[in-house]
Amino acid sequence: MDIDAVKSSYARWAPIYDRTFGAATKAGRLASVDYLNRHAGPDLLEVGVGTGLALPLYGADKQVTGVDYSEEMLAKAAARVKDERLTHVAGLRQMDARALDFPDASFDAVAAMHMISVVPEPERVMAEMVRVLRPGGVLVVTNHFARDTGGLARIERFMAPFANVLGWHSDFDKTVVTGTPGISLRETRALPPVGMMTLLVLERMPVAAASAATG
Repeated sequence: MDIDAVKSSYARWAPIYDRTFGAATKAGRLASVDYLNRHAGPDLLEVGVGTGLALPLYGADKQVTGVDYSEEMLAKAAARVKDERLTHVAGLRQMDARALDFPDASFDAVAAMHMISVVPEPERVMAEMVRVLRPGGVLVVTNHFARDTGGLARIERFMAPFANVLGWHSDFDKTVVTGTPGISLRETRALPPVGMMTLLVLERMPVAAASAATG
């Protein structure tokens, strides 16, 4: 997908996102934020914050920054922050996830919920999310990943050419996430309904260890 396709797709979806994709991704959102509330440090970045559905779920002890490329989505997120008085939200910024405007090692944790199969150049996005993580910090990714066999795998392959219309890649390969340099997989968890979504917890390796692993 190219960035213009992403922007136009989510401009179309923004008015009904909460009732459609938002409802379908509820389990992943709850599981991700629950993990972050229990295990992550206070400084959090949510990449692809969308309409801000996850923002009310974070603990009051967190400071959450949300970024998204869609201005329409961010407008809804900003309204949610205001209406629900979410004082733990440090800020919302329009940003291309391929070039995050934050220094290295800025955050204790990064959340990427149902967005990595949406963005163009997901390898670059993964590298950026790892870059802004502090050593020992966690990256929590929830997403639908391609299956190798079965009826759903055939459906995913059939839908793949329509990614620009759908707004997401139906046949997204999990190794794009797990194979990113500088992180190690800590946990994999299938999510309801019927394991359609997967939660991945990945830990930022110390710089020396990451260099040795890729060297």
